[in-house]
Amino acid sequence: MRPQRRVMVFAPSPQLTVTIEELDGIPELHLHAGGQGVWQARMVVSLGVPAVLCAALGGETGDLLKHLIPNEGIELVTQEAHSRNGGYVHDRRDDRRDPVVEAPGEPLSRHELDGLYEKALVEGLRSTTVTLSGPSSGQPVPADMYRRLATDLRANGCLLVVDLSGELLSAAVEGKPQFIKVSHEELLEDGLAESEEPAALVAGMRELSRRADDASVVVSRAADPALALLEGELFEVEAPPLHPMDSRGAGDSMTAAVAAALTEGASQLDAVRLGAAAGALNVTRRGLATGGGDSVRAVAERVELRRMRSEESG
Repeated sequence: MRPQRRVMVFAPSPQLTVTIEELDGIPELHLHAGGQGVWQARMVVSLGVPAVLCAALGGETGDLLKHLIPNEGIELVTQEAHSRNGGYVHDRRDDRRDPVVEAPGEPLSRHELDGLYEKALVEGLRSTTVTLSGPSSGQPVPADMYRRLATDLRANGCLLVVDLSGELLSAAVEGKPQFIKVSHEELLEDGLAESEEPAALVAGMRELSRRADDASVVVSRAADPALALLEGELFEVEAPPLHPMDSRGAGDSMTAAVAAALTEGASQLDAVRLGAAAGALNVTRRGLATGGGDSVRAVAERVELRRMRSEESG
């Protein structure tokens, strides 16, 4: 089986998103597919790299997602499920994101889990790069599925990018991914860093890298420069300052751009530079993980990667 030049995004349970906006005093409803994996696949496609999304879909929300996801140019491979996908309704009429309703997705049955695993494994083996993303809400699949999937894909030569937290991250790290992206909040919540200080975050990054046999690690820090441990070298990653419209989806844009760039054969330095640009541009838009590929590449020219001295990293 010869891998195709594409990114397979594992997204076990996407969600339906409904936002209420207003134009000239008239309310508008916007329906989209959402969730971490969908946002990542959307950005990969916008950068000109094919993406296939592997997900379980069920219920009325799942039926809508079956139509919405392919409309964005994403190839969709589904496991049919009796359990429904989650969703939310957010009111954006005052330039805020006010939750109206948030409905979690439902767990998958044993047979549905087996089917989803098989599809994700086969599509991963057919792809140059695989990105493991988390469920939109709750935990419809067990953490051990991430460990098994990461282990099997790596054993068969896949380039594996992980964007997870908590027990899902711990499980996936056992499979030895080559690239890990986390936020500084996730490092703190998972007990991998004692504070937000760079030295503490770097210590957590080194521990994650060690667990995954010297994987590269990038930690996003909201408005502060990201930190990157790439092939043993530490960098501070500074994107150009841009006025934020909506910060959600910035981390997913970063992960997606890294995966897309690595699929194209870019170095890890250039992949992180593109990732930082995608994340920075994302916050200027209302749509999550949106932005044209040419625009992202233009912003990438202004991203600076500065090697950190030992005293800066502790």
